Amino acid sequence: MLIRYSNNKNGKPVKTAVVYTKEEHCIDRNKIDPDAIRIIEQLRNYGFSAYLVGGAVRDLIIGNEPKDFDIVTNATPSKIKKLFRNSRIIGKRFRLVHIFFGSKIFEVSTFRSLAEGTVGNSFGTMDEDVRRRDFTLNALYYDPIKEQCIDYVGGIRDIRKRIIRPVIPLDSIFIEDPVRMLRAVKYATMTGFKMPFHLKRKICKSANLLSPVSPSRLTEELLKIINSGHAYDIVKLALETDVYMYLQPAATAMMYAKPDFEKKYLDHLKELDELHRTSPDCRTGQKLVYLIYDFIAELTDWGKESLSSAAGELYTRTWTQCRNFVLPMNPQRSELEYAIRTVLKKLGISIRIPKDAFSKKKRPVRSQQTAASELDTKPAKAVASM
Repeated sequence: MLIRYSNNKNGKPVKTAVVYTKEEHCIDRNKIDPDAIRIIEQLRNYGFSAYLVGGAVRDLIIGNEPKDFDIVTNATPSKIKKLFRNSRIIGKRFRLVHIFFGSKIFEVSTFRSLAEGTVGNSFGTMDEDVRRRDFTLNALYYDPIKEQCIDYVGGIRDIRKRIIRPVIPLDSIFIEDPVRMLRAVKYATMTGFKMPFHLKRKICKSANLLSPVSPSRLTEELLKIINSGHAYDIVKLALETDVYMYLQPAATAMMYAKPDFEKKYLDHLKELDELHRTSPDCRTGQKLVYLIYDFIAELTDWGKESLSSAAGELYTRTWTQCRNFVLPMNPQRSELEYAIRTVLKKLGISIRIPKDAFSKKKRPVRSQQTAASELDTKPAKAVASM
């Protein structure tokens, strides 16, 4: 075990971090994407420091296969862009760089300062950057060249103890960014780690802070949940901590009013997790079916409706009610359309949507997150199948 030192205001060396060697952290370097290592080597060759950070390091220590490899460096976004022709700068205030290798995207961020608190956008040092990380299990920096893991906050100790512990003080962590509550719930369920009582209680008391969070951010978090393979456990804990009512208020209200609705809703989330295991790359619309099925099923007597109403009329009415049901979530319209048609078909109502219903002009392909914040909320015109 090594020690990392930094100078204090008086210029004296102060112990700031513990450095774990390969034998101590037991990270298997072969599990790291070679292109991520190539990015770090390129930054190092030009005199910058660079590390793997966040969830990838956590998963490597636990023994899981990381889904993404995020990189942090002291190089500014403009300098990173000059070093990598296969890159682009994203974000207006919080600027990041995406580096592309085929279909793979690596996110590279610059160390952030504490000058504006833990959500500011000014650049800083590694010693400052770590204090902006939300929880200790995500505040580890891994050097794949020296095969060392740098730990400022006792993250490795907490991973070994299997607990979720915040880096930022509890009296400010959720005030500065309420979405951190959702991340805490997600991390606890996906890792199987324990959420201490004081942290769980703080989330329960602070849940209302999620109310003003933008629909685009909440949509992004909910899409992560349904694509996680752990939707049942995450939603169950989110209900216990009172945060799910801000992700899906209509569904939560129905659970409070009808206990049997909660059971059916959660049972469908178990089926969603099974779908993820068997078909992880299936379209989002297939997964949304499990969120809206019980709501649509309870809207009316579908057997009678199919005899008395035109399919197109039923679809339009259902779309409007279902769109309100999933708010503030704002999924891609074509995916919600697909999910509604699928549910109605299961209920005996067959709907056909014209190929040109969504737009008369071809639109450029956009990311799901960007699309979620720009979608029109009007349903496409429905045509009854003959």
